[in-house]
Amino acid sequence: MNWRGSTNPTDRIFACLPYVLPLVYSLSFSGPLFAQLPELQILFIPLMPILALYQTIPFASLIVFFALFMLVVRNENINHFIRFNTMQAIMIDIVLILCSVVVGFMLEPILGSGLLLQTLFNVIFLGTIAAVAYAVVQSVLGRYAEIPTLSDAVYMQVR
Repeated sequence: MNWRGSTNPTDRIFACLPYVLPLVYSLSFSGPLFAQLPELQILFIPLMPILALYQTIPFASLIVFFALFMLVVRNENINHFIRFNTMQAIMIDIVLILCSVVVGFMLEPILGSGLLLQTLFNVIFLGTIAAVAYAVVQSVLGRYAEIPTLSDAVYMQVR
């Protein structure tokens, strides 16, 4: 859906950058998959400096979240395509945070660290990777990534 105007290559690159946020946060769910397939860790080496920065600065993810929301999503001088993709990356990150809370407070005490919890972690991690990959590919092509339900919520936030 490209009804808000055309995009240039610079806009497409800037639209892809916010998807690093959910990608970094999804690494907290990657433990079981990386234990089974350690070779996959090589693909995520470029994200390690960002992850280390997030872990050393207190509230770094919250600061980045509010900075992106206030400075990009709410700034109408920025192209709609960039604002849409930024808000969609924020929404994916919010879903990951909610999954983390549910798993941490409800499921982990019940399930322990068994096969069901490892499977759930793998599903969350691989689902996030798939959603981010789809959104980045669509952004590079200059199209709006339509993720069901999530994109509808994003359209309500981005004017």
